[in-house]
Amino acid sequence: MLTKPFAEAIQEAEKIITTAPHVHDDRDLAEGYDYLAGSIRASVQMAWAYQKEFPYFVRSTGPHTKMGLDNPDTLYFHAWLRDDAEYLVTGVRGSTVDLSFQILDGDYSPIAVPGSLAAFDDREIVTEPDGSFRIWLGPGLKGAGMLVVREVFSDWAAERPGMLRIQRADRIGAAPPPPTLDELTKRYGVAGKILISRLRTFLAFAERFYLHLPVNTLTAPRSTPGGLTTQFSSVGHYDLDDDQAMIVTVPASDAPYQGIQLGSMWYVSLDYVNHQTSLTRDQARIDPDGMIRYVISERDPGVANWLERTGHRRGYVQLRWQRLSRELTAADGPAVDIVAVDDLPKRLPFHTPVGPVAWRERIAARQAACAARMLG
Repeated sequence: MLTKPFAEAIQEAEKIITTAPHVHDDRDLAEGYDYLAGSIRASVQMAWAYQKEFPYFVRSTGPHTKMGLDNPDTLYFHAWLRDDAEYLVTGVRGSTVDLSFQILDGDYSPIAVPGSLAAFDDREIVTEPDGSFRIWLGPGLKGAGMLVVREVFSDWAAERPGMLRIQRADRIGAAPPPPTLDELTKRYGVAGKILISRLRTFLAFAERFYLHLPVNTLTAPRSTPGGLTTQFSSVGHYDLDDDQAMIVTVPASDAPYQGIQLGSMWYVSLDYVNHQTSLTRDQARIDPDGMIRYVISERDPGVANWLERTGHRRGYVQLRWQRLSRELTAADGPAVDIVAVDDLPKRLPFHTPVGPVAWRERIAARQAACAARMLG
């Protein structure tokens, strides 16, 4: 049966989900099966997008195909490359705060982060007055395997994405041959391998880069592992009772992009469409002293910068700064305090209450902005 290897991979993937060390109850398991469904969908998509002769950009992750603590503020795209071929990338620059390109020498694995062969953003390319641009890649970039593009939003409501296209230069105007049974057999096999690797890799990634850190702390800003040279991040993991809150205090940066997000123990973003589980600098309330004070809690603290735990007692926290012109230091990073939710008014010097009506309006705005990005 042609699909048998993929069916067997799904069974193996289910065992990875059910035996994950953080699964303690039916809620954890249900969330894991939902993650599995998105991973199955994404794995099939990635296997069929494995087209080095006639490449195209595929959406790497989204609300229903999450992986790798995906940033709610970013549209991720990738296309596969050959290191002996030349490719033409054309597009139109949108109004987002950052558009960056990275060439990797492979994919993530449970034991390794792929090497970055080249990384640059749109400041290094010529953009015409109408926003259009052309980028020629290769040949000769030894080991090149994948082009990753990140388009980053700060103001979800006002900014609009651009357009991207990739073509292999010597295939423009030509057409790929029709699929054969042998080719489809291989693709189903590849989809199964992608699925297993995807699940194992990012559970191992979280263990390696987060869970060995002291709980309820955040690191000083550091260059993001596997990320861009113009991106720094601060990471940690939390474990909070329902009557506890984590206050994260960080200076409002002059970097074009600054954001914070929460993630589940599956190392994916929490529901950012229907809940405020992430905030950019433009979305956050900045206090008069130039600091941003986020509150991570299960109970509603009645503050604008509340990050909803959505029932996740444990989870990940990540802050990002992008399009940087300098390296960040500990002074640019966050400070953390664990307090009782009832004590928050005494611990937030510029507290302004946010009621349920205003909160519902904030969520409605998130839903509308995500729909505008075709994420819903």
